[in-house]
Amino acid sequence: MALREGTQRLNLLINSRNFYKFTSFVGVRSLSENVSSNPVTASASETAGDHLIYTQEHFALKESLRKIINQEINPYVDQWEAEGKFPAHKIFKILGSAGFLGVNKPVEYGGLGLDFSYSVAVSEELGNIRCGGIPMAIGVQTDMTTPALARFGSAELKKEFLLPSIMGDKVACLGVSEVGAGSDVSSIMTKAVRKGDEYVINGGKMWTTNGTQADWMCLLANTSDGPPHRNKSLICLPMNLPGVHIARKIDKLGMWSSDTAEVFFDDVHVPCKNIIGQEGMGFTYQMLQFQEERLWAVANITTTMDNIIQETIQYTRQRKIFKQPVLYHQAVHFRLAELQTEVELLRSLLHRATALYIKGNDVTKLASMAKLKGGRLSREVADSCLQYWGGMGFTSDVQISRFYRDSRLMSIGGGADEVMLGIICKYMDTLPRK
Repeated sequence: MALREGTQRLNLLINSRNFYKFTSFVGVRSLSENVSSNPVTASASETAGDHLIYTQEHFALKESLRKIINQEINPYVDQWEAEGKFPAHKIFKILGSAGFLGVNKPVEYGGLGLDFSYSVAVSEELGNIRCGGIPMAIGVQTDMTTPALARFGSAELKKEFLLPSIMGDKVACLGVSEVGAGSDVSSIMTKAVRKGDEYVINGGKMWTTNGTQADWMCLLANTSDGPPHRNKSLICLPMNLPGVHIARKIDKLGMWSSDTAEVFFDDVHVPCKNIIGQEGMGFTYQMLQFQEERLWAVANITTTMDNIIQETIQYTRQRKIFKQPVLYHQAVHFRLAELQTEVELLRSLLHRATALYIKGNDVTKLASMAKLKGGRLSREVADSCLQYWGGMGFTSDVQISRFYRDSRLMSIGGGADEVMLGIICKYMDTLPRK
């Protein structure tokens, strides 16, 4: 019933003038003028009848989002990359007003009430943004900070934090990683000590995406001295509270248009009612969030890899060496064929995991496999394709060099490759027995 209502609402939004008013814009100079910036993906010819999990509504959603990307985001990506920040509140408001920040969130809090496959479709389409930083920032808002809140949060918390996040009125960030605790989430040191009807928070968070612009943080903190997997809680933390300090905006190798902050907490007082779900369940909630986060990341980078391969084909068809196009050399077109095959295999794994997930299955193993493969394959695609761009690929004037920088994070953020391998081995029962 809920899914049917969500689909009906999606159709109403798509057919409504309020879904998205298409406005004219003055485009700025794009990267690599001799290569088309329009996405040409290997799966562009697919229709709803052909697809394993997508319906006509999925494709309609993607088409509407594509128009927003082409008009409101891609013309300004170069500028935002140079400035080291994109206007999160402005872009999130555009996306939120059009329904894209809560496609699988409850209708009563501004969402479309659809299943997670629609979030995957949105993530795939966001892969057409011509940088990695902005899609990552959007993914933090939709599939990293809000899933636990939507599933376990109180009605009061949902009204205060979830609703405005879905509508694009508030920017969210996720406070999990710390200087000494990245992929090893159980080792975080930030504490929230209960005093009366408040928590007093001390500690710090590192590599916080959206951190300098965020209105609130989904914070993971130790709320007791018990076992590390049962002493943590997720807390909705307004970023304007006394004692919250943005220490610095981190200068990164890639993802330039996404602001990343180091944040400190010095006796920050938060009402106990701001806890998401049950106290001590934060680690479990965060692990559940990771399933969606990792599938979302794979969906996004799969589209980007499609585009990088297609742009490389276009460029190598134009560029000549030894009196013939680079593309005509067997080593080149064979390698591109291998890469496209790997991308298609990854996409099949993604869609299989998504299909199982929306039916209520635990897809931790498959999500970990997809995340591992996505990180490794993106490095292969970036390295191989940049090689075929020659000296031009070593400049900042082309998309491939940006992808080379941005894609490196895929094997680190959201759980490093080695952590994914550990999870997979656990499910395979091949870890050493203690």
